[in-house]
Amino acid sequence: MTKLKIKSGDTVQVIAGDHKGSEGKVLKVFRDKNKAIVEGVNMVKKHTKPSAQNPQGGIVEKEASIHISNLSLLTGKGEPTRVGHRMEGDKKVRFSKKSNEVI
Repeated sequence: MTKLKIKSGDTVQVIAGDHKGSEGKVLKVFRDKNKAIVEGVNMVKKHTKPSAQNPQGGIVEKEASIHISNLSLLTGKGEPTRVGHRMEGDKKVRFSKKSNEVI
C-alpha cells in the first residue's frame, strides 16, 4: 500500500477536474482506491427507495469520492502545498514543501 499525503480532517483544494478550485474538509479516505470524500465537493444525486430509516424515499444529494491526485493540501494560510515526511526526533511528521513548516 502506498503512503498517502492526505488524511481525514485535512482541508484540501481540488487542483484538477470539474471541481477545480473548490475547497473542503476531507471526511473519509479510501486508501485501497486512492480516493477521498471531500465535504461539499463532487455532489451527486442518489435515488433511494423508501425504507425504515427513510420512509419517504426520494432523491438524496451526497458527496462522491474524488481521486487523491486531484487534491492539494492547504496550509494554515490557505495556500495549496505539496507534502513531505521527515523525522523530528523520534516522530515522523508531515511538512509543507512550500513553507517548510510542520503541518
